[in-house]
Amino acid sequence: MVIGQFMAMLDIQIVASSLVQIQSGIGATADEISWVQTIYLLAEVVIMPLTAYLTKMWGTRAVYVGAVIGFVITSAAVGLSSSVPLMIGFRALQGLFAGAMIPPVFATAMTVFPPERRVTANVIVGLIVTLSSTIGPTLGGHLTDLLSWRWLFFINIPVGVLVIFLVGRYADFDKGDPSLSKGIDWWGLILMAVFLLSMQYVLEEGASENWFEDTLILWLTVTAVITGVAFIWRQLAYWQPIVSLKPFRDPNFALGILMTFVTGISLFGGTFLMPIFLGQIRGFSSAEVGTTMLVSGLAMFVSSPIAGRIVRMMDLRISMVVGFAMAAWAIQLGTRVTDEWGFWEFFTLQAVRGLGVMLAMIASQQMSVASLPVTQMKDASGLINLTRNVGGAVGLALLTTILSHQTAVHYMELASAASMANANSAALLDGLTQMMTAGGTADPEAVARKAMSGMLHKQAAVLAFGDAFAFLAIGCWLALGLAFFTRPVKIQAGPAPKPAGGH
Repeated sequence: MVIGQFMAMLDIQIVASSLVQIQSGIGATADEISWVQTIYLLAEVVIMPLTAYLTKMWGTRAVYVGAVIGFVITSAAVGLSSSVPLMIGFRALQGLFAGAMIPPVFATAMTVFPPERRVTANVIVGLIVTLSSTIGPTLGGHLTDLLSWRWLFFINIPVGVLVIFLVGRYADFDKGDPSLSKGIDWWGLILMAVFLLSMQYVLEEGASENWFEDTLILWLTVTAVITGVAFIWRQLAYWQPIVSLKPFRDPNFALGILMTFVTGISLFGGTFLMPIFLGQIRGFSSAEVGTTMLVSGLAMFVSSPIAGRIVRMMDLRISMVVGFAMAAWAIQLGTRVTDEWGFWEFFTLQAVRGLGVMLAMIASQQMSVASLPVTQMKDASGLINLTRNVGGAVGLALLTTILSHQTAVHYMELASAASMANANSAALLDGLTQMMTAGGTADPEAVARKAMSGMLHKQAAVLAFGDAFAFLAIGCWLALGLAFFTRPVKIQAGPAPKPAGGH
């Protein structure tokens, strides 16, 4: 199931590095190709909260195997697509099946394993989440270079077949309750779909459309608020809700959800900022960006056993405080970023942030479900995964807005300071003008002013990246503060499980 989860989560990141090749391959415009990513996320988010109900009704194995079969078929269909509408349609179905493959893994880790082994299982699940976001773009770039962009989707077929066999053979650990098919809350389902689709679209497209200046974004925001409130009311009032909100009665779960939201912002936000900085400011190639970004993934991979041991040995609250403090400190290093930063300057930031995020994520997820009854674990898993993904979407939307707004603000400040009244600025402009004159430029003064404007814009962008790193750091410090309000829980120890039925 973990292999399937990795495949589903990787499929959003692996495509990111090859959108240009896909665009030329199917003759799409820039707006159309962005929907290859957006539609996948929209579909994924809608199905996540519903997986708990589906697995209760049909059983985990049936739902998971069915989702993987659908994912394999739609992956092949996306890879074979020759037009934009076909690709977007199949990509939506692929995202729907992918979203159904993610929450059951955490629920299984927290219920099938004996209490003393759940932390180890949680470490593996957390590792998959973090690795998929860091190695995806690198893997996608290499696959496209070696074969073609279509293999970004075809690669899912042999892996999916393996998952179908293994899960179908070994994952018979619970039974469904077919009686749940009677009295399905269709109104709740419609409200949830409209709420999540509207919210995710606003988060994905809001920054590029100047938020509420765009009529569609404004009305979708209103729609999301109204349907979100109505959905929550419906789930509290209906006798058989499709998404149980009972886990929120546990204060630790409610606080853990907030911390999971922050780890989503930190996890996806960090992997969003650095490739843009390295590509736009430093001019790194895709391969150089991928090599630099791999540090985070490797740090998390190497540190995952250490993180698991720390979580088992310490009070979960201490683990959360240490994890969020490490992540906040490391990200805060980025506030001093300059246009000279490269691999080694980002090394410490990424390595410490990787360990901190891993530690905080494992501890906060463990804290969230530690005092919940097993019967609520499936519902809790769907809510945790949804919250982490929404946190990532919120983080990317806010970071995009911060970069755009703060770049403009810093540019105005720098341009004002670099007026002709400033002796240093005047000397720099004179020097550039002389260089252009010596080079035989037709209008040396105009070209010199344009070059100076470019230099100011680059410095403004660097300062904006510093502001974005500061935003992420503040989020981690706030999450650290929430850890002090959680109740102490103990990771239960129990007898080793007895082998059953030849397994």
